[in-house]
Amino acid sequence: MSGLERRFCIGYAFAPNKMHTFIQPSLVDHAKDRGIDLVPIDTTKPLIQQGPFDCVIHKLYDDEWKKELNDFSLKFPNTAVIDHPHAIERLHDRISMLEVVSQLKIPPRTETFGIPKQIVVYDSESLSDPTSNLQGLNFPVIAKPLVANGSAKSHQMSLVFNNDGLGRLKPPIILQEFVNHGGVIFKVYVAGEYVKCVKRRSLPDVSEEKMGTLGDLLPFSQISNLTGQDQFHSNPRDAMHIEEAAMPPLSFVYDVANGLRGALKLHLFNFDMIRDATAGNRYLVIDINYFPGYAKLDSYETLLTDFFWGIVHKNQSEATSLELKECQDGSSNRIDILSDGEDKKKVN
Repeated sequence: MSGLERRFCIGYAFAPNKMHTFIQPSLVDHAKDRGIDLVPIDTTKPLIQQGPFDCVIHKLYDDEWKKELNDFSLKFPNTAVIDHPHAIERLHDRISMLEVVSQLKIPPRTETFGIPKQIVVYDSESLSDPTSNLQGLNFPVIAKPLVANGSAKSHQMSLVFNNDGLGRLKPPIILQEFVNHGGVIFKVYVAGEYVKCVKRRSLPDVSEEKMGTLGDLLPFSQISNLTGQDQFHSNPRDAMHIEEAAMPPLSFVYDVANGLRGALKLHLFNFDMIRDATAGNRYLVIDINYFPGYAKLDSYETLLTDFFWGIVHKNQSEATSLELKECQDGSSNRIDILSDGEDKKKVN
């Protein structure tokens, strides 16, 4: 790289326990080779006093950090902040998280998509009522905490098989109808315009015959009981099953990913999607996460560095255009008049 070429600086801020899921030496080195320096932000000091940065990426949610970002953006409006706290907050509520999926408009195709049937329960009385029909939900259902902020508590989920199991839950919770999907989940990672879909092991299918033998409620941590095998997570046949599962059409994945990116106004996220075992061309989005663990992906360094490169060069291009416009606006009143009048007529 020529010594005359400009280098770009991206500041990052993460909780210490989340750092390794994103910032690894291989990523830092790969970005450096492309002229991009990844620099840690010192959260014990005012953000406004650090930098200069061409972009700030973060995964912090407290009110003080939000204020820091706001003050920083007011002083440095041309620095990209990935992503806006208000947009991120939508994913911290499992109701608002999936509402956007039902509103997506993508080009017509043979594949269809949506979300599983789900309801929110705020009080224990609703769960203990044996006459409750769960507003049409069928067992089994997945019980999820309403809050999805990445904490350990937000990941405490259970598979519930009957009303007695419901009585053991502690609201507020989301009840989501479980859909048999062949034990395979598709995790789609999005970084701006870059999209990567991978297959992962998921909950095994539950037959009506099996459901009566599984008790009332099964925490996800005990899900191996569903298979009758203690070694579910290391079963070679299970790995082969995942390998043989057909991927969803890539163009379909791109359409959904691009639709979500625009609707959520987020650059960095992933979503979990399953294929309904009863309708092979129907897919259901079951979860959306902000700033996932990209380091789990093969060649994630290239994916993210390409994303960074696009962000900083877009900002540079827009800043140059703004400088040219300001120069033109200040040159003469005659030019302003031509721009507002004659030039517009030419366009029309």
